[in-house]
Amino acid sequence: MAVTATHNKTRLSIVLYDGVDPDTGKDKYKTKSFNNIRLDATPDELLQAFVDALVPLQQRNLYAVEKNDHSILRES
Repeated sequence: MAVTATHNKTRLSIVLYDGVDPDTGKDKYKTKSFNNIRLDATPDELLQAFVDALVPLQQRNLYAVEKNDHSILRES
């Protein structure tokens, strides 16, 4: 039984540092997510596009860029 994976969507998120929670003293983060990302884009292209285009528009500092791929698994 072979299983095939069909990659059908990608979501990219930028995680921004939002300061320290005054009650707990822990760091806080805000996440902004973007859909309809090109399925064939390389990690270098995605990171560069986000860092160059979106991060300068933010009021908070960049903490991380996250990529979430979604695939459908089927037995073949």
